[in-house]
Amino acid sequence: MTFEEALDFLYKKLPMFSRQGKAAIKKDLKNTLALCEALGNPQTKFKSIHIAGTNGKGSVCHMLASILQEAKYKVGLYTSPHLQSFTERIRINGIEVSKEWVAQFVSQHQVIIEEIRPSFFEITVAMSFVYFAEKEVDIAVIETGLGGRLDSTNVITPELSIITNIGLDHTDMLGDTLEKIAGEKAGIIKEGVPILISETQKETESVFFQKAHSMNAPIVFADRIYSQVKSKGQTILINKSTMNLLHLDLDLKGVYQIKNARAVVLAIDLLNQKGYSISKDHTLTGLSRVKKNTHLRARFEIIQQEPIVIFDVAHNKEGVTLSLKELQKLDYKKLHIIYGCVNDKDVASVLPLFPKDANFYWTQADVPRALAVRDLKKKANRLNIIGEAIETPKLALEQAMIESEREDCILVIGSFFILETLF
Repeated sequence: MTFEEALDFLYKKLPMFSRQGKAAIKKDLKNTLALCEALGNPQTKFKSIHIAGTNGKGSVCHMLASILQEAKYKVGLYTSPHLQSFTERIRINGIEVSKEWVAQFVSQHQVIIEEIRPSFFEITVAMSFVYFAEKEVDIAVIETGLGGRLDSTNVITPELSIITNIGLDHTDMLGDTLEKIAGEKAGIIKEGVPILISETQKETESVFFQKAHSMNAPIVFADRIYSQVKSKGQTILINKSTMNLLHLDLDLKGVYQIKNARAVVLAIDLLNQKGYSISKDHTLTGLSRVKKNTHLRARFEIIQQEPIVIFDVAHNKEGVTLSLKELQKLDYKKLHIIYGCVNDKDVASVLPLFPKDANFYWTQADVPRALAVRDLKKKANRLNIIGEAIETPKLALEQAMIESEREDCILVIGSFFILETLF
């Protein structure tokens, strides 16, 4: 079986959330547990860190992996979705799993897969566990896909659990209030395992405290330990307990990355308390080399200058709000926005966030869940936001480039699926 044949098997045989939406989501962990059992329970053979949250969890995963790599650990990294290649989901020290290994895994376990009938996400999670166990990683950083309690990754017992923040996303599956969504994310809290909450939110604070208490899990909030010191041109964090300062040089741009870095710095403190050996230099260097060490892309990433072109995977109200705040720091003449999303997103809460004087180019990704560009344009028109409907992200970017001047800025935003065709 070739890599292409293996992917064809996985894409066509197994339910995929990106294609089918919530119909592809399993309502329990039976399949994942059955798969892991059939594969020799690989999730028990390596140490891990588990990260959930509405926004920021991908960046936190990559930051942690980068720092651990600088500390000379062999680091597994599982994230989703991917931008260009399926192999991006599974990495060790920044290097993607080989296409040959993926093909061999699918070929070797095809019978088990057909018997259990897992979802696409369930099999990729199990695949990553096997890979990390086989390659004997020192520790693996594992990102949840959706929610936490019933997420396929939630069969591990990590060294540390992290929840970044809570926003109103996937409300049809996780609940329609911040409290309900927090309850689902809190499902990753394990008996006796420390839980780190990135951001104190009054609506969710008690949810996390109650769950942590019931699981005898030590709980800590990053924003209560570390805060940012206001300093022009520098990013400085202060530990409120020790009064020690950290002068950060983040290669991931965006004011919101400071919140993520705050959680990561505290996570390193907690890991050191558990016996890991991660120095201040490892932390600072790791945070300055996230893109180099882990190849993270499309987090307010400036692709080119003149005109400025920015790729950002922000896809919900909270994420888009933070990206637009970062945009205000740039100097440009005219803003061009290329936007598309999937059909279960709350478009009515996102579109009004955009500056009304921008030029808009509506588009859609090549996935069944994509909101049709004609429907997106109608929704925008009802909000008196007028733009061009262009069938593909590539054509939309080409049109924006034609209509922009050297001093302008083009922001491509809304979905991983919009950006995956542009790299």
